[in-house]
Amino acid sequence: MTVISRRSLMSALGGAVIGGALGVTGRTAQAFELERFEQQGGLFSWKPCILDPDQCAPVAYDGYWHDGLGCGYGAFYAIVGTMGEKFGAPYNTFPFSMLEVGKGGTSDFGTLCGALLGAASAMALFWGRRERDPMVTELFRWYEQTPHPEYDPGAGAKGVAGKIPTSISDSVLCHVSVSRWCYQTGFAEKSKERGERCARITADVAIKAIEIMNAKQRQDFLPAYSQPESVAYCNSCHGPGKESPIYKGVMECTPCHSGSEHTANKFVKHP
Repeated sequence: MTVISRRSLMSALGGAVIGGALGVTGRTAQAFELERFEQQGGLFSWKPCILDPDQCAPVAYDGYWHDGLGCGYGAFYAIVGTMGEKFGAPYNTFPFSMLEVGKGGTSDFGTLCGALLGAASAMALFWGRRERDPMVTELFRWYEQTPHPEYDPGAGAKGVAGKIPTSISDSVLCHVSVSRWCYQTGFAEKSKERGERCARITADVAIKAIEIMNAKQRQDFLPAYSQPESVAYCNSCHGPGKESPIYKGVMECTPCHSGSEHTANKFVKHP
């Protein structure tokens, strides 16, 4: 008679329960056999596809409004979701609603613009940092320096139809980008005009990201945007090996460190 230890019995029962509860198939069970940090197919094993940015723009715009999922979802779905619609697996297997976290600069914290998060995340599905970082940098520099929004949904407008004002954010931060646009246009952050603005910017970002990704696939990607003077200036004192080596990041410095009346100490001395 074979003697089974209590530990062996509990392990077997636990595996059976988990397998039954999850409906584990042979294919998914195989995934559980991977060592920690291994990935089926290897790192960055998904391959990108060439997309038409003009076809993807309205997808990004509509994705922003879809169930209120916002900019991160819209930009990501316009890229990866469109690949799924056109080419099927593996692109259509992604749980796209995960990118809703980017809304409002990540759960309304006003940090990185959610559209940029969605686009950069799409790039990260296909390329590691050595190849991806120049692409992300190009996208972010373009966002910092370009008047937005550019995209016009025409008759498909879901918030406000017609032309709306633009502004240059000088920042990839949702807080700065939105606040600066609201200050310059006079529209409140919770206005329908601001919502329309961000929906259109989601399309802007998707278009630019797809242009960059297409160029990368064609092997003719060449960055066009240079580092802002403020970054080099701040690095001269605060970069590695300098007098005060505390600097982290490469985004435009001036919105928060220009010394203007808007960046003064308003928390303590606000009127």
